Amino acid sequence: MTATAAPADAWLTSTRATQSTLQQWWVLTVRLIVPSVTTGEILTAVLAPATFTISFYIPLNRVMSFSGTGFSSYAQFMAPIVILQAAAFTAISAAFRSATDEVSGLDRRFDAMPMHPLVPTAARMAANVFRASVAMVSALVSVHVIGFRFHGSWSHTLGFIGLGMLIALAFNLGADVIGTVTKSPEATTQMLVLPPLILGMLSTGLSPVKQFPSWVQPFVRNQPVSQFADGLRALGGDKTLFNGKPSQVSEVTWALMTPPLLWAAAIIVVSLFFTYRLNMKRS
Repeated sequence: MTATAAPADAWLTSTRATQSTLQQWWVLTVRLIVPSVTTGEILTAVLAPATFTISFYIPLNRVMSFSGTGFSSYAQFMAPIVILQAAAFTAISAAFRSATDEVSGLDRRFDAMPMHPLVPTAARMAANVFRASVAMVSALVSVHVIGFRFHGSWSHTLGFIGLGMLIALAFNLGADVIGTVTKSPEATTQMLVLPPLILGMLSTGLSPVKQFPSWVQPFVRNQPVSQFADGLRALGGDKTLFNGKPSQVSEVTWALMTPPLLWAAAIIVVSLFFTYRLNMKRS
């Protein structure tokens, strides 16, 4: 009886440990989400995409419509960059949170508790995904107001949303690692403001690649923000005709979708590697 009871006891212990880990993750996740809702912090995730939309659309609509983008409207062309900027904004918040937890000593206190070392990071990522989801909804509503519409199949529409959330997850994972390493909320925030701005301007998110100087076009065409924007733009689709001519929206193919998917997967894999190393080393 003793020999048969031991495996059963071990199984029960393992089950209780798993339940405890999930409960710890849930408590820490709620600890991050509830204050952001009650204090109005989540409003930034709602207002930021609307601000990006206004900032991009109002000054550039007439100019880009006159010069031509090959799309039925500038709203249809620029919608992906709003999605990407919203994802980048939530990533800055993610980096600020991880840096704050690190510099305040909260992570060290968690390390001293009977808790899996990856639970605090998993809780932060759950809260980050929540904010990214709110930002995604706000971004879709904002671009819909200025005229963006889905013209593809339901699978393409779901692919648009799925790719947007995948990119947001990649950005937030990378930002969480950066915040943990720098241990400075102020420096981290300043560090992460410029890359989205520079890569966003030097991308096909706001204007076609042909409108850039020839010497910078290879970089503009192949950098990740442009690859993300091209993939989202193809999934969003466009009207059949543009001033009597076929729209220049790309067809959704594996050749087109592979680069953005690979970029997102690479960021996620590298970020997960450093997340594991940082947390397990500290524990």
